[in-house]
Amino acid sequence: MNRLALALAALALPLPALAQDLSPAETARIDSAVTATLKQTGVPSAQIAVVRGGRIVLDRAWGKASETIPVATPALPYQIASNSKQFLAALLLMLENDGKLSLDDPVSKWLPEVSGAERIRVRQLLSHTAGLQDYWPQDYLFSDMEKPVNPAGIVARWGRKPLDYAPGTRWQYSNTGYVVAGMIAEKAGGEHLWYQLEKRLFRPLGINPLPIDATNGPRFPQGYHRNALGPVRAATPPARGWLWAAGELSMTAAELAKWDIARIERSLLPREDWEEMERPVRLSDGTTNGYGLGVSQHQTKGRWVIDHGGESVGFLSQNSVWLDEKTAVVVLTNGDFGGAQETLTEKIAEIVLPKSPQADTGEAPREGDARTTLAMLTAGTFDPARFTDNARYYFTAQTRADYRTSLARLGPPLKVEAPRPPRLRGGFVNRVFRLTYAKGRKLVLVTYAEPGAHGRWEQFIVMPE
Repeated sequence: MNRLALALAALALPLPALAQDLSPAETARIDSAVTATLKQTGVPSAQIAVVRGGRIVLDRAWGKASETIPVATPALPYQIASNSKQFLAALLLMLENDGKLSLDDPVSKWLPEVSGAERIRVRQLLSHTAGLQDYWPQDYLFSDMEKPVNPAGIVARWGRKPLDYAPGTRWQYSNTGYVVAGMIAEKAGGEHLWYQLEKRLFRPLGINPLPIDATNGPRFPQGYHRNALGPVRAATPPARGWLWAAGELSMTAAELAKWDIARIERSLLPREDWEEMERPVRLSDGTTNGYGLGVSQHQTKGRWVIDHGGESVGFLSQNSVWLDEKTAVVVLTNGDFGGAQETLTEKIAEIVLPKSPQADTGEAPREGDARTTLAMLTAGTFDPARFTDNARYYFTAQTRADYRTSLARLGPPLKVEAPRPPRLRGGFVNRVFRLTYAKGRKLVLVTYAEPGAHGRWEQFIVMPE
């Protein structure tokens, strides 16, 4: 492995895991953040679990759970809605391991009545790339949801409509796709979906979720809604059946955190299954938005995070896992307004994630300078004054010719982005840039430069992402 490959590998290595409990100061900061956010947004309550070093270090609740439960507790199951999708994706991977189905099966093998079934693959249902029209894009309960429904009824009404697009060509969130996937899981597994989830996932994890429809009652947290800036009111839940495989779980934050620990430790499922769930799916044109199978993968403030959100009538949730740091934050709320779940996830992450010793180098990102230098090399122009002696040695006539001939045909990059702040190394400032070209082509630019806004480039290497 050459030095460049080693340097790139080092960037991907996990930081040391923090296994210690939260300090009193960290706990106080979280308490202050939750109290302030609930007050600011008007969301009645939040239930939060934090995983650090691969174990739960915080499990608490704040606020009012319902009109009959004035004080929220960590033991109450909240509706996690679409955070349920990752559990169904895991079950289908298990069934694939059993040889009972393949994620590359055409849907027509299992449900030929679905529109475009012969062109849709099972994995496209899980990645929201099948083209099936979403039956619930609204952020409110519409009139039909006052009446009970079953999976076959949803598929009959929405799953037989013309496809919104050819499978694999676009990404569009579709609860309908997950209802179809749930029906396939029942056919392949030979049992009701809930029995399979309970036997293969819940019991081994030691958790006891409830069906979401069973938690619309006085013994459970109540969902709340707000019309514009009006008063916060109790929301009317939908009739039975509307969330089924698309979002049918209610559980505590600590129970969802146990699932996150399994993801961090690569337990319960084979490592390759976790990786397949998390791997961003690419469309036919090569682009991706970071969504895999039931979860999304993206960078936030220079760190890779696996996450998903959930929404049901009166409830919002956010589940985020930082694999490299062995950290997870679960935020469950009983208000479908205000965005408290996202605000709290961000605030708590800032408190519990390890701090990089080089988080603030005082160095500018230099995206513009990187773009200018790249344009010159692409055009076949080399300005020695921009480079150190070592870099001038590297950029031989052959190297410069290779840069010009290989990059010129791509045209100028549409975006030059720095996914993380500059870092210090070996007396130089290390900056990494992602280059996005037309047709979704992506490259990586790894640079080292002398300190300062106009420091000369010690390294300026372009490679495939």
